[in-house]
Amino acid sequence: MSVVAGNSKGYIMITKGAPEEILKLCNYYVAGSKKAKLNKKVAAKALQVYHDLSNDGYRVLAVAEKKVSKKPNYSKDDESDMNFAGFVSFLDPPKRDIKSVIKELEGLGIEVKVITGDNELVTKKICDEVGLRVNGVMLGEQISRLTDSALRVKAQSTTLFAKCSPTDKSRVISALRSGGDVVGYLGDGINDAPSLKAADVGISVNNAVDVAKESADLVLTKKSLHDLKEGIIEGRKTFGNTMKYIMMALSSNFGTMFSATGAVLFLPYLPMLPIQILLNNLIYDVSQTAIPTDNVDEEWTQKPKRWNMDFVKKFMYVFGPLSSVFDFITFFILFLVIRASAPVFQTGWFIESLATQTLVIHIIRTKDTPFIKSTSSRLLVLSSVICLALGVILPYTSLGKVFGFEPLPGNILFILAIIVLAYLSAVEIVKKWFYTKFNL
Repeated sequence: MSVVAGNSKGYIMITKGAPEEILKLCNYYVAGSKKAKLNKKVAAKALQVYHDLSNDGYRVLAVAEKKVSKKPNYSKDDESDMNFAGFVSFLDPPKRDIKSVIKELEGLGIEVKVITGDNELVTKKICDEVGLRVNGVMLGEQISRLTDSALRVKAQSTTLFAKCSPTDKSRVISALRSGGDVVGYLGDGINDAPSLKAADVGISVNNAVDVAKESADLVLTKKSLHDLKEGIIEGRKTFGNTMKYIMMALSSNFGTMFSATGAVLFLPYLPMLPIQILLNNLIYDVSQTAIPTDNVDEEWTQKPKRWNMDFVKKFMYVFGPLSSVFDFITFFILFLVIRASAPVFQTGWFIESLATQTLVIHIIRTKDTPFIKSTSSRLLVLSSVICLALGVILPYTSLGKVFGFEPLPGNILFILAIIVLAYLSAVEIVKKWFYTKFNL
C-alpha cells in the first residue's frame, strides 16, 4: 500500500508491505543520510533480519520511499525504482489463556488449524508459544495452484496455512467442509469477513471491525477464549437432549400407531378414544418439556456428534416394536383375561401408554445404567412423576368422566404397574444389546 505526501518542497511516495515484495520494488537503500545501490548481498542481509525478527514472533512490514512529481493520480506502475528505508516490527503476543484453551479444545476432539495472512515464520513461533503442534504448512501460493479436490486432501493433514489471501482462506474452509468436517472460524479483520461467511460457524470478538462482526454468527463479548469451550459443551448438551426427545418420540409414536392399528383388527371398539389420545399426548409432551434441563453424560460431550438418520431409523425399528409388544400384552390381559368393558380397556391402555412413554425417557437418555451411573435432572424426574400421577388419578375424578374414563380396580392397576416395570426392564436390556450390536 502506498501514500503520497508533500508540501511546497516536493512530494514523496511511501510504500509498505511484505518485505519480499517491497525489496523487489527497490533499487536503492537508505543508511542514515546516505543512499546506496541495493545489491543482492544487501538484500539478502535485509531478508535475514526480517527472518530473524519473524522467528522471534514479530510481525514485520518493510517500508520504501522515493520522490515523485505531483500529478492527479498515481498507479501501481509508480511503485518502482524505490529506496528501501527499513522495517517496522510489531509484537502481538498471544492471549495468556490460549494455551489452556487449545488443550481443552483438543480434549473435546476439536482440531485447531491456523489460517493467516502472516508469514509462516512468525506463525510457527506463535504456535510454539501456545503449544499447538504443527503437522504441516501450506503457503497461499501453494493453495492457489491446487485444485479443489487436491486441496481437500492436503487441508486435512495441514495445521498451518500462511500468507493466505481472503480467497485462499475461504478455499481452505470450503475444502475442509467438503471433506466432511464442521468448521468454526475465528477472525476479527476485514479480510476475515469472507471466511466467517464460508464457515459453518463464524466467530468474531467484540473489538473486531464492524464488517467482521456483521459476517459472524457469534460475537464473543468477553476477552477470555474459555467461552468457546463452554459454548461447544453447551451446544453438545443441547444436541444430546434434542436427540433424547427424538429417539423417545419416534420410537414411542411408531409403537403406538402400530399397536392402535393392530388393536382395531380384533377389538369391537376403539382401543382409545380420540379425545383420550389427544389428552395422552398433551400430558406426555408436558412431561418432556423438562428435557432441556436434563443432565448429559460426559461421554456425549467429549466427542463431536453428528445427526445420524441411520441411527434414528434403527432405534425406531428396534424400540418401536418393543413398545408394541407390551401394548399387545396389555390388550391381551384387559380384553381376553379380565374381559374389561370398553371404558375400562381404554382407561387401562391410556394409563399404560402414558406411563411407558413418560418413564422410558429415563432409560434411553443414557447408554449407562439409569439412576446408578447416570441420573436424570431433578426437574425431569419431577415432571415425569407429576404427569404420571395426573394420568393415574384423572379417571377417579369427575373430570375423568368428561374424557370417557372409568375408575380402575386395584388389581388392574397392579397388573398395569407390572407390565410397565417389565417394559422398562426390557428396554434397558435391549438398549445394552442395541449399542453393542451396532457398535455405537
